[in-house]
Amino acid sequence: MQIIKLNATDSTNAYLKNLMLTNDLEDLTIVLAEEQLKGRGQMGAKWESEAGKNLTFSILKKINDMSVSDQFLLNICVSLAVYNSLKLLQIPNLSVKWPNDILSGNSKICGILIENILSGHKIHASILGVGLNVNQTEFNNLQNVSSLKLLLGNTLDLDELLRSIITGFNKLYVQLISNETGGLEKAYEKVLFRKDKPSTFKNTDDELFMGFIKGVSHEGKLQVVVEDNELRQFDLKEIKLLY
Repeated sequence: MQIIKLNATDSTNAYLKNLMLTNDLEDLTIVLAEEQLKGRGQMGAKWESEAGKNLTFSILKKINDMSVSDQFLLNICVSLAVYNSLKLLQIPNLSVKWPNDILSGNSKICGILIENILSGHKIHASILGVGLNVNQTEFNNLQNVSSLKLLLGNTLDLDELLRSIITGFNKLYVQLISNETGGLEKAYEKVLFRKDKPSTFKNTDDELFMGFIKGVSHEGKLQVVVEDNELRQFDLKEIKLLY
C-alpha cells in the first residue's frame, strides 16, 4: 500500500485519475490531501473541508473481474468500512444515508464518491473517494453537518483513523470477491438511514410523497413502499429523501 500525501489538490479523485495515465500504480495506492480545494460529492455537490483537520483521500482499487451490474457492492464496502471504523469510536446514532453518506443522527459526517474505470461491461479499476469530517469544528453555518471532534469532544489521530478504514475495507472486499455478497447487502440495509420509518421524498417534478425505505436493489436502486403498498425502485437522480 502506497500513500501519496499532498499539501493541497483540487480533488484527490481527479489527482489519482491523472496519475494513472502516466504511472503504473499498485493496488490500494492512496492519495491523501491536507486540503482539497474542489472536493465533490454526489451529483456534483461541493465538499467543504478545512485544511489539516479532516480525512480527504482516494483509494485506487484494481479489479480483476467485476461486472458493471455489481458496482454498487463497491459502494457497500466503502460505506461499511467507514461506518464500522466510526462504530469502534462509539460515534452515536450512526447510519448510512443512501447511497453513501455517513450520518450521526441527522448530521452528515462523511461523504463518499466512487468513480469506476470501465473496460467493456467490466470494471477495470475503481477510485474510491472519501471525505470525513474529523477535527473540524466550524462549518460556516451549514445545516445538518458535524464532525467526530464535535461528537466526541476530543481530537483524533488522522493517520490511525485512515489505517482503520483501509483495514476494514480490505476485509469487506475479501468478502465481496469470496461471493459473500448477500451478507454485505444485508449489513448495509441494516444500517440504512430511515429504514422502515415513514419518510418524505421529492421526485424529479419537485412533487412530495410519503414512503417507507425497505432496502436497496443489487444494482443500488432505493426500494420504497409508496401508496397502495406498491414497492418502487428509484435511481439517485430520481428521488431525494427529505429530513
